[in-house]
Amino acid sequence: MATITVLPHEELCPEGALIEAKPGVSICDNLLQNGIEIEHACEKSCACTTCHVVIREGFDTLTPSEEKEDDLLDRAWGLEPTSRLSCQTLMPENDLVIEIPKYTVNMVSEGNH
Repeated sequence: MATITVLPHEELCPEGALIEAKPGVSICDNLLQNGIEIEHACEKSCACTTCHVVIREGFDTLTPSEEKEDDLLDRAWGLEPTSRLSCQTLMPENDLVIEIPKYTVNMVSEGNH
């Protein structure tokens, strides 16, 4: 089984984490199923950026993002070339290293929808 190495995040996993991940399941669902409570304000419908992650290793093995995800990512805090919405990104067969940004922009609660 593939693994996700989650780099330390002050609130969600201060020590970082190494979790077993199910290929074909979204990164967001894999995190949630392993006790890492990543925010997902739009209930994983690709309508916000709260589940934004930066793929530090393994980005080139992911399926390409779709236009809707790319449009939302443009509004994400701390956007990087290897940013993805974890609710829209399916876990590949190989291992990933991800970083959950320190801040999120919740367009639903902040009235920016």
